[in-house]
Amino acid sequence: MNTPLFFHIDVNSAFLSWSALERLESGSETDLRLIPSIVGGDMSKRHGVVLAKSIPAKAYGIVTGEPVVNAFRKCPHLVTVPPSHTLYHRKSSQLMEYLSGICPDIEQVSVDECYMDYSPISSNYSSPESAAAMIKDNVREKFGFTVNVGISDKKILAKMASDFKKPDLVHTLYSWEIRDKMWKLPVSSLFMCGKSSVDTLRKLGILTIGDLALSDPEIIESHLKSHGKTLWQYANGIDSSTIFSEPAKMKGIGNSTTLGSDAATREEAAKILLSLAESVGRRLRADHSRAGLVCTEIKYNTFRSVSHQAVLEVPTSSTNVIYSQSLALFDELWDETPIRLLGIRTSKLVPDSEPVQLNLFDYKAPVSEKQQKLDSALDSIRQRFGKDAIKRGSLLDSREDD
Repeated sequence: MNTPLFFHIDVNSAFLSWSALERLESGSETDLRLIPSIVGGDMSKRHGVVLAKSIPAKAYGIVTGEPVVNAFRKCPHLVTVPPSHTLYHRKSSQLMEYLSGICPDIEQVSVDECYMDYSPISSNYSSPESAAAMIKDNVREKFGFTVNVGISDKKILAKMASDFKKPDLVHTLYSWEIRDKMWKLPVSSLFMCGKSSVDTLRKLGILTIGDLALSDPEIIESHLKSHGKTLWQYANGIDSSTIFSEPAKMKGIGNSTTLGSDAATREEAAKILLSLAESVGRRLRADHSRAGLVCTEIKYNTFRSVSHQAVLEVPTSSTNVIYSQSLALFDELWDETPIRLLGIRTSKLVPDSEPVQLNLFDYKAPVSEKQQKLDSALDSIRQRFGKDAIKRGSLLDSREDD
């Protein structure tokens, strides 16, 4: 693919959605997303501003950024919850870790949004739209919240596309589509066009993005300085920026899944752990890393969470070794309470180019050359044809939805 393509992935009402999920996981029977609710301010004093709102709250005319006291005037029975930046950081990290497993070329621009370069993974999917739909659906099923995905050949247009109708949707806005899809929108919809800029442009008779795009850029710049030139370029879909991805070396790689129905037997849990071990091992090998520590996580249907970890004698990226160790840890942990979530985490990562230090009494490598070649072959097949192109027979009846 010669033309670069970008995805802009944006969590729908991130703070509200993440707060709602935390309350549901803690036993609440009320989903904040389904009632008039907001995140922000002091619940007792009703101070501060609205940081996020539910769709039912939006129906009352509540807008992000307005004083909480105003929101209560519009909807007296409004439910408000305080912000939790620790929660938001954790949810954001989980999302970005998952997305990085699909494509490492990611530029995170805020706690709830990022750009992804589609080009490196284009051969894995029939179309950009199908890849974006897969990401959107998997995020909803895996994490319980929704995202919008915008697709374009320009980063700025991908951002604009993700802001189209919400929630849980995929939209395109290619350069050749801006006249039909973007120019008719009010100029206030343009990225980085704030209230002051809107007021200035309105005085110039510019009401839509199309009006701005067809205006003389020198006139716009004379009124709004360099920012005016930027807005004019965005209105015309002019953007030469690329993905700025400088990820720090990952401290760990892991995966977890919330089960559609509780696992009640060791056999069920073992199948899920095997599937998770395959995912973690595949990502370790793609990162050219080996893990020196494996951790198994369990969340029971009582919402109690437990975990146990073990240091490996020899760092590994082998699916079989990770699975065996995670299962051993599971056997030490599980108290036979039905399981809601299972996870495997690895840390103490070292480059796979680093020599393996064997025990003095070891007579062979901990992972055979045959097993390493098998893992590499499976990775190659899945990279070319998709992760479901080949499966272990033992997983064909698994309920786990990775």
